[in-house]
Amino acid sequence: MFLGTHTPKLDDKGRFFLPAKFRDELAEGLVVTRGQDRCLAIYPMATFVAKTQQMASAPATVRQVRDFQRMLASSASDEVPDKQGRISVPAVLRDYAGLDKDIVVVGAIDRVEVWNPQAWEEYSAAQEASFAELNEEIFPIL
Repeated sequence: MFLGTHTPKLDDKGRFFLPAKFRDELAEGLVVTRGQDRCLAIYPMATFVAKTQQMASAPATVRQVRDFQRMLASSASDEVPDKQGRISVPAVLRDYAGLDKDIVVVGAIDRVEVWNPQAWEEYSAAQEASFAELNEEIFPIL
């Protein structure tokens, strides 16, 4: 499970150090791809494979299925962290998420998200007001 907020830096080659507490779960390999809300999503390889197998069973005759599969896969990059725990973020993904030197890395339960700091601040502030209401909607009283 991925939890917490971290603020590593991208180096000149587009790499950053994974937070130490995420490294073991991502050590065998991971996939970096587009996430929702203009962030990047990083999945452990096994989680990404399970998600793509589920998507592959959806009917390709449905336009939204094809669109989602294309957008997810076309930007995906499989990576293995180096010995220091760094991963590379391809330029196309850095551009998509508006990443420069400063980044915010957020644990999001089954994935890690990478955000532009300003975008994260704006998103987080906008969601704060509805957080309690979302809890009631997502986990209604049984």
